[in-house]
Amino acid sequence: MSNIYLVVAVLLPVISGALIRAIPFKSRKALTIYTEFFAVLTSAVVIMLILNPPSNGIVIFSFTRDLTISLFLDRTGSAFALIVSLLWPFACLYAFEYMENALRPRMFFTFFLAAYGVTLGIAFAEDIVTMYFFYEMLTLVTIPLVIYELSKEAVAATLKYMYFSLGGAAFAFIGMIFIVTCGITPNFTAGGMLDMSRVTGHENLFLIIYFISFCGFSVKAAMFPFSSWLPSAGVAPTPVTALLHAVAVVKAGAFATIRLTYFCFGTDFLYGSWAQNVLLVMAIFTIVYGCSRALKEQHFKRRLAYSTVSNLSYILFGVLLMTPASLTGAFAHMICHAFMKICCFFCAGAVIHKSRRTLVPELRGMGMVMPKTFIIFTISSMALMGVPGLAGFVSKWNIAKGAAESGTILGYAGLGALLVSALLTAIYMMSISVKAFFPGREFDYETLKGIKDPGWKMMLPLICFACVIFVLGLCPNILGSYLESVTESIF
Repeated sequence: MSNIYLVVAVLLPVISGALIRAIPFKSRKALTIYTEFFAVLTSAVVIMLILNPPSNGIVIFSFTRDLTISLFLDRTGSAFALIVSLLWPFACLYAFEYMENALRPRMFFTFFLAAYGVTLGIAFAEDIVTMYFFYEMLTLVTIPLVIYELSKEAVAATLKYMYFSLGGAAFAFIGMIFIVTCGITPNFTAGGMLDMSRVTGHENLFLIIYFISFCGFSVKAAMFPFSSWLPSAGVAPTPVTALLHAVAVVKAGAFATIRLTYFCFGTDFLYGSWAQNVLLVMAIFTIVYGCSRALKEQHFKRRLAYSTVSNLSYILFGVLLMTPASLTGAFAHMICHAFMKICCFFCAGAVIHKSRRTLVPELRGMGMVMPKTFIIFTISSMALMGVPGLAGFVSKWNIAKGAAESGTILGYAGLGALLVSALLTAIYMMSISVKAFFPGREFDYETLKGIKDPGWKMMLPLICFACVIFVLGLCPNILGSYLESVTESIF
């Protein structure tokens, strides 16, 4: 009976979000209480499911006997669901203050809550048809959030996001058709679900299909050359971009590539193939490309966006090495990066909200009037660099360890890319903090008059995320033992 809670977790935020349009709230405060209540309630259901996973799945809708929309929670899905459930209520709290003067709060929080349920649908998907269904639903429910400002830039960014997402969906759809047609079972299966008797003699065809479908799912994970939509989407309100860049969309893309590689095609078939090698080269290139673009970018949020492009390919690199150690590293970075990057974006949003400053050169001296915000930003920046004692070191160490243990040329090349990325990250992230705290003797502090740290609704999530960054860095076994059990369930 506990499997019914899978449906509850997915539908609760979707339905409660839809009801926002119908309920006559007497004040904006009532709307925020309603939204936070259902976000927290959904997270409570998810945590309960993770601690007491149901023994079987549940079918929501059947197209045919083998084609269904069905939900199930395994260890792999629980890792993704854990990220989403821990971060979404804090994102809602942050959004209440950030969007306090928004003109259409009902529309915003309708889709903000709905996106929560749809993302959980991806985490709980029992088969590739279900995952694909919710994957495309995620595009639809986030489009209104990206275009929310209705500016010329927002419309252009939304069109780019939509074109890239629909193009990726077309590629992913090809893979889904082959997997459904040539699979032994319709459900995700650790080790792969292909009927190898149908693959024999057509290996190159299936490798092409894997390559195409991986590229399709990696659009949301912003792998080059499919990454330009992500910096453009920074025109959306910061609560949206934080979820796009740290939690929902980009992590859904990375999670989908894990399902595709380890549960659909299987590493026994893929390991050592040209498809694996070509995709590894693309991921390694993206790691360096994203950092290089971030180094040149002067827009605050777009610099963070290019950083996300780089860090997402850390995850893809770990996935594509196809070893237990590298996959553990990929899961670790998927979780650690979520906390580090949402913390960075929320700091950037706090600066924009309080000062309307969006360019890096404009941040000179801001650390003196917004000390709490920039101290937390510096902590999350150091974590992204991989400083020992912080979360980023743990995840990057695991990926580097997996790369070294792979013993392959591309593994060592990826290890080199990680080192280059660490150096460039230190430059483009710490230069912001240096400008903020050390503006120079000639700086006129009168230009910062009236600017201060945000209120508690924005500061509480930042403080909590900073604490998590320290806990994950200082107590790596907490995360390590859990993720090793996740990896063991796959190999």
